[in-house]
Amino acid sequence: MSINTPDINDIYSISHLNRAVKNVLEDVFPSIWVKGEISNLAKPASGHLYFSLKDSQAQVRCAMFKNRQSGLRFQLKSGMEVLARANISLYEGRGEYQLIIDSLQPAGDGTLQLAFEQLKQKLAKEGLFDEDKKQSIPLYPKSIGIITSPTGAAIRDILSVLKRRYPYGNVIIYPVPVQGDGATFKISNAIQQADHRKDCDVLILSRGGGSIEDLWSFNEESVSRAISSCSIPIVSGIGHEIDFTIADFVADYRAPTPSVAAETVSPDSEKLLQHLDRQFNQFKRYQEGQLMQLQRHVDSLARQLTHPQQRLASYKQQTKQSILKMNLIIQKKLNVKHIQLDNLNQKIKERNPLYQIKQKQLSISNMQGNLIKTMQYNLKRMSQRVEIMFSKNEAFSPKATLNRGYAIVSKKDSGEILRQAKQLSVGEKLTIRLATANIDATTDDIYEH
Repeated sequence: MSINTPDINDIYSISHLNRAVKNVLEDVFPSIWVKGEISNLAKPASGHLYFSLKDSQAQVRCAMFKNRQSGLRFQLKSGMEVLARANISLYEGRGEYQLIIDSLQPAGDGTLQLAFEQLKQKLAKEGLFDEDKKQSIPLYPKSIGIITSPTGAAIRDILSVLKRRYPYGNVIIYPVPVQGDGATFKISNAIQQADHRKDCDVLILSRGGGSIEDLWSFNEESVSRAISSCSIPIVSGIGHEIDFTIADFVADYRAPTPSVAAETVSPDSEKLLQHLDRQFNQFKRYQEGQLMQLQRHVDSLARQLTHPQQRLASYKQQTKQSILKMNLIIQKKLNVKHIQLDNLNQKIKERNPLYQIKQKQLSISNMQGNLIKTMQYNLKRMSQRVEIMFSKNEAFSPKATLNRGYAIVSKKDSGEILRQAKQLSVGEKLTIRLATANIDATTDDIYEH
């Protein structure tokens, strides 16, 4: 069997083959929609997203580059089912085909609703909705700021309510677009500008009703953070009662409509006047009561006034008592000084050399007497001890032993005192010493006990 040798021009290198396949894929599939479940999601430091889209039987690698993520309103998670608009390409280095994602949206819930829930959860975890961060709304604001569209129905409703309820307050309008491109930036900027200028005591953030797309500028993270950072209390009045935005949760107070927001920041002028009338009447009654009390006090003082002569007599008596007290004080001080003087004299006397010599002589005389007594006492004790020792020696002396009937036996020739029988021999001469006499004897026999 012969093998045909191919022409050199018909042989593909691997890189050439992969590039050709890539061009075919990109030409045949310029842009497609794919539905699948995200798995193996990776987010490297480059900012690109890499993951796989799979169904029950197959999967395909995907890449979504950083510059394509600006329109992504929700966070991707593994297990999420999505619709992806993509171009098919081939990664030449590994010979694997992949999808280059252009845009993504949830396959189930709407994109905006998912983005709303994700941002709500994120800000709630950061504490932007916490009640302890909410500021109280001032009861009687001098200036009220309104951030809204200058041409919408919301501004007309707000101004109508403020004119009816609180015509005394100053109103500052910060005109902004409330939907469309650039609305988010301008709303955030208006909040920051109002906070920087500090011209208002309270702010109303408002717009009329609409779809979730129409209200989306108030669901953006930058607007929420601008509200949270604002030092001026903010009341939100966005849409209708059933409409909720992220701005409503962050605001210090959420009103269901723009009109209710205006009522929230403005006291009712009629009720305010009635309140002022009541306060004035209470103050008037208080002043009248104070005047009557002062008049009674003056009358009481007038009755307490005394004749000048009585006052002089009282002053004389007080003067006498003061003199007596002063004399007592002087006498006490003199007594103290006398005692101090006596103490000083005694100290001077004690420091006189003659006085100190006499004291030393008296001390020496006392010490001599004590020494003689101590010596006499010690001599007596020593004499008693000697007598006791002498008596003990007498009791244990040889003579006392002989007096009790004992005898001392010794050899007559050598004077050796006998203590054992083996020292003797029969016929040996002995000397027996008694208490009153000595006896000479001869050993006839020796008996062992």
